Amino acid sequence: MGSMVETAGAVIIGGGITGCATAYELAMRGLTDVVLFEKDYLTAGATGRCAAGVRQQWGLEMNIRLSRGSCKILETLEEDLGYPHSIEFKQGGYLLLAFSGELLEQFRKNIKLQNELGVPSREVSIEEAQQIVPHLCTDELVGATFCPEDGHANPFHTTMAYAHAARKLGVDIRTRTRVTGIDVSEGRVVGVQTDRGYISTEIVYNAAGPHSGPIAAMAGVEIPVYSERHQILVTEPVTPYQGPMVISFERGWYCQQTPHGAFIAGLGDPSEPRGINNEATWQFAELLAHEVLRILPSLEELRVVRQWSGQYNITPDAQPILGGVRGLDGYYMAVGFSGHGFMVAPMTARLMAQMITGEEADMDISMLDLERFERGELILEPNVV
Repeated sequence: MGSMVETAGAVIIGGGITGCATAYELAMRGLTDVVLFEKDYLTAGATGRCAAGVRQQWGLEMNIRLSRGSCKILETLEEDLGYPHSIEFKQGGYLLLAFSGELLEQFRKNIKLQNELGVPSREVSIEEAQQIVPHLCTDELVGATFCPEDGHANPFHTTMAYAHAARKLGVDIRTRTRVTGIDVSEGRVVGVQTDRGYISTEIVYNAAGPHSGPIAAMAGVEIPVYSERHQILVTEPVTPYQGPMVISFERGWYCQQTPHGAFIAGLGDPSEPRGINNEATWQFAELLAHEVLRILPSLEELRVVRQWSGQYNITPDAQPILGGVRGLDGYYMAVGFSGHGFMVAPMTARLMAQMITGEEADMDISMLDLERFERGELILEPNVV
């Protein structure tokens, strides 16, 4: 007898937070014969390399709703998923710094919208900013905003919590398996080829992060994304003395202290070339130190333990592409998060699972479709780093 062709209700490509969370959300909706392929190990791509911040202080309603929904999910995630470890969700807040009157004005508009949508953010005086972060140098500061519910989680545990729960519901997660082709016939997805065999399916979900462009191309779909390196460094652990994440959009950096005491900081380099590159450079450490120490001078004494880098997968408007593609049935994607995938993943996964299973959606994400670029309807978020 010839070997049986394997079949699956859906195939997910990518074992980061978005892929694993969507696998769980699909299984919760009864689509349990899901196979997830990850070419390396779970979290090997952007997820395991991210700073894992979770902020609700955005300037667009959609981003506020996505991140607020995700924040609420994270608050009870380990209980809800029956995960035996902690995802280390620490809500120490985010302190957003303004070094110009112009940015402060934008922040004020944002806060009004955030408050209307239930986010407890507020403008704080320079004195109050100093109380929240006592080692803050306020010489150049014009103003700041603070949201006490923002924070960060452990990206490995958060992803594993979803993977663990998905497996319990029957999802088949296969690591070290590379997708090499997506079969399309008469305008619909029919199967996926991997380096370990073929699987026939009518649903393919691209959650491949930095590799989402090449994966989409396998299905004949062209998406306007590119990948770009972003570097991070981490210091030795010291007694906790900084509660919130401190972030400057104007200067492009962020700095937070993790629950075990290490400081994590990152900076966007405007001259970074496009492409997949995970090397770390001394130039980054020097530039970051110069910028951060102007504002957080007490960090000067800390030794840097290591550096690493990961990929942002960036779209023309730095907003994700969520949904299907006209003229191709069964293909879905959640890609192009432009550095904010982790913080919106829990809510994004729920919405995408609702879309795939035909359930009514908790919120409208139709404006994040691929076709918006053709229509010229770009969605511009004022708050990105």
